[in-house]
Amino acid sequence: MDASAVAELMRHEHPQIVAAILVHLEFEQAAEVLKQFNERQRNEVMVRVATLDGIQPSAMRDLNEVLSKVLTGSADRVKTTRLGGVQPAAEIINLLGGSLETSVIDYIRSADNDLAQRILDNMFTFDDLNRLDDKGIQSLMKEIQTESLVIALKGATPELREKIFRNMSTRAAETLREDLESRGPVRVSEVEAEQKELLKVVRRLSDEGVIVIGGGGDDSFV
Repeated sequence: MDASAVAELMRHEHPQIVAAILVHLEFEQAAEVLKQFNERQRNEVMVRVATLDGIQPSAMRDLNEVLSKVLTGSADRVKTTRLGGVQPAAEIINLLGGSLETSVIDYIRSADNDLAQRILDNMFTFDDLNRLDDKGIQSLMKEIQTESLVIALKGATPELREKIFRNMSTRAAETLREDLESRGPVRVSEVEAEQKELLKVVRRLSDEGVIVIGGGGDDSFV
């Protein structure tokens, strides 16, 4: 079931039910579903994802009913009472990108500044690539196509570009510099899309134990 169909199925559900469903989806799918909602619905749902410690027993039947439709009956019925939290919220918001990400964080901050900060501390953004060590950058470069990297770096800071260049062979770095200089203007939406794809690779490598990432508010790695 695609994101628009899932969103339509959940459009009239209580935000608490929607939040409980979203945390059962892959983060990428959850983010795509949220993009189908209007701003108010999206913001209210994300507050509940971030604060979801459980769900009332009376709502469990509704949750299972909707979840079985969303996952086409392939998922087990929900039995756990601990479903959400700051980390899932950070992962989903990370994938919204651009103005949607900013809107959600601003809304949460207006309601609970401490909660918003905890979410930000668990987010890993494109600029946070600066926080990867050299080995991590080198591992990442092996997974990224040059064309995608060029577009993603169009929106990068000079500092991040230099970090990337330092972790490439001299020849590869020179070629990348030339490609960046010769590439004309690129739409912001295209740059953001490539940056999000690159961050998906970062998360995969992190899950595989190849690289170590930290939240945006963390100053060190171990």
